[in-house]
Parts: sequence; structure tokens; C-alpha cells
Amino acid sequence: QVQLVESGGGLVQAGGSLRLSCAGSGRTFSNYAMGWFRQAPGKEREFVAVISWSGGTTYYAESVKGRFTISRDNAKNTVYLQMNSLKPEDTAVYYCAADYGAVPTPYRVAYKYSYWGQGTQVTVSS
Repeated sequence: QVQLVESGGGLVQAGGSLRLSCAGSGRTFSNYAMGWFRQAPGKEREFVAVISWSGGTTYYAESVKGRFTISRDNAKNTVYLQMNSLKPEDTAVYYCAADYGAVPTPYRVAYKYSYWGQGTQVTVSS
């Protein structure tokens, strides 16, 4: 069983960059597919990105494609979300999620992920 803790959120101006980190516990972190979701006030939690256990496969929401990059460092038990060219509509609480084994199918669905972090707030001002 894995425990996840996000960090790196904060306030940034439109066009700026931010890097989120998600630290996982346990010795089997590398066996988990890792995803990022976000939730804005009054909206449903939405998929952002996911990365396979090997790091060889990634998927992104269309809204962040070309701006965000998901990566992982299994030696550090950490997954990252590099966010560039941030827009006000990116404002949300960002959650790290994990599921054992291969990338969940369908990977965009939040309930497919078994483990979740507490979330970190990202606010983008204009």
C-alpha cells in the first residue's frame, strides 16, 4: 500500500511555470502507474496526465498537452508535473494518484486509481 504527498503548489502569474512533486512511500513505488488530476471549485475532478511504471508511456489531457510534462524518478519515489505557460483556467487543487501495475483503463477516470494524495493548491493569476 502506497501513501502519497504532493508539494510545490502556489501562486503564479499567467505565463509562468510551476513544478509539482508527489512523494510516495514504500519499496514498490516503481510498480505503480502514477497520475495527476485536478479539481476547480464547483467542478468535477478531471484528468491531467498519467505515466506508466517504467516511464515509457504518458498520456495528457488535451487542455494541457504541450504545456505540461509528467515524469518520474523511481530512485527517489517521486513523480513530477512540470507546468509551463500556465493559464488562469489551470487554477485548481492538483492531486497525485496511483494504481498498481499498468496504466488504468480507462486512465481518465478518477475511481480507477486506488491511492490519492491530499492535494496541493495551484492558483494562476492574470
